[in-house]
Amino acid sequence: RSPGLFFSLAGFLLLFTSLWYLSLLYLVWLFLDWDTPQQGGRRYQWLRNWTAWKHLSDYFPLKLVKTAELPPDRNYVLGSHPHGIIAVGTVCNFATEGTGLSQVFPGLRFSLAVLNCLLYLPGHREYFLSCGACSVNRQSLDYVLSQSQLGRAVVIVVGGANEALYAVPGEHCLTLRNRKGFVRLALRHGASLVPVYSFGENDIFRVKAFAPDSWQHLLQVTIKKLLSFCPCIFWGRGLFSAKSWGLLPLARPITTVVGRPIPVPQCPQPTEEQVDHYHTLYMKALEQLFEEHKESCGLPASTRLTFI
Repeated sequence: RSPGLFFSLAGFLLLFTSLWYLSLLYLVWLFLDWDTPQQGGRRYQWLRNWTAWKHLSDYFPLKLVKTAELPPDRNYVLGSHPHGIIAVGTVCNFATEGTGLSQVFPGLRFSLAVLNCLLYLPGHREYFLSCGACSVNRQSLDYVLSQSQLGRAVVIVVGGANEALYAVPGEHCLTLRNRKGFVRLALRHGASLVPVYSFGENDIFRVKAFAPDSWQHLLQVTIKKLLSFCPCIFWGRGLFSAKSWGLLPLARPITTVVGRPIPVPQCPQPTEEQVDHYHTLYMKALEQLFEEHKESCGLPASTRLTFI
């Protein structure tokens, strides 16, 4: 995400130089291109293929594990867990070719759904859109999954920013029990549901956790409701030394396991009973995926997945 932030800052600073007109031209382009995030975004494969993504994947290292085939003759809604602090496993595996996504799942076109506000920051939006991101709202996701060409795969970090509050190393707590919008989306389009879990996502930063009844936790939840992001106190390593504190993520292995698809019928107006049924099936499949792979990913056999 750093390149996007850099270009946003650079565009702002240009306003105070003799090249101010470049920023003005970009604002005109932003106005003309305003609806692109709601229409599936756009992607540049050459950017997704940057060698830098492979170096980033090697840093942790990142690993993408396929447990079943995802045939390109249908569409998919992938629920990715957990969010962690920055969802680095989800972003690197599904918005780049750092772990060879197109070779692992040939024929599929993945679209990472992100917060709408991230796709309207000048400069920053171009970076996200170029990696194949689209808005996480209903209009955008309906547009992607309603295309005539099959093989579309929408990736949604279901727990969202709220899960950053529980991104404590060694813990596996997911905000999922009342998150059912992704199931409704799958039912409206008859897209198969696919559970995804990134083991190690919560280990790349240290997080200051507050008690649920503390004023600090209440403040975090309130800000999250107002601004759609959750302010957390976290730290990693320094730029030049792994022993110093800083904002670089720690080099901890992240293994993203993609589960088996759950077939879903197409129901343009799904009932609550249908949504609850497939939501329950999804939760069971995700828990089974976690149990099957936790020990091979370095977790003790006693580790359990918690849903809130």
